[in-house]
Amino acid sequence: MAAAVVAVAIIQFGSFAVTITRIQPGKRFAAAVRHNNTLYIAGQVADTVTGSIEVQTSEVLAKIDALLAEAGVTKAKLLSINVYLAHITDFAAMNTAFDKWVDLGNLPTRATVEARLAEPGLRVEMTAIAALD
Repeated sequence: MAAAVVAVAIIQFGSFAVTITRIQPGKRFAAAVRHNNTLYIAGQVADTVTGSIEVQTSEVLAKIDALLAEAGVTKAKLLSINVYLAHITDFAAMNTAFDKWVDLGNLPTRATVEARLAEPGLRVEMTAIAALD
């Protein structure tokens, strides 16, 4: 695995300091941000934009796994996942892939909505929040 790309900012407010770590910072946003004992994962989409909803969902979940691992935790620490589907009719098929992946002993909260995604071929995007302690 390649070395992690991170940017750490320590912001001082009088005698109080806040540390924010940005994982894989890019041009417009970071792939994840660590603050205190919480990891915020930005919207993840599939690389295979021509793939089925099951393929795209599996790719997105693998990206979430990789970001969790980079922060030093597993999906057992997930608190919440938001799922954005280009077509709500993909809900059952997305759940097929999700159910194979999710830690049944440590279920996160989840919301699923239909939304227009950034690229026409994208069928699913997910954001996540995880505990780091």
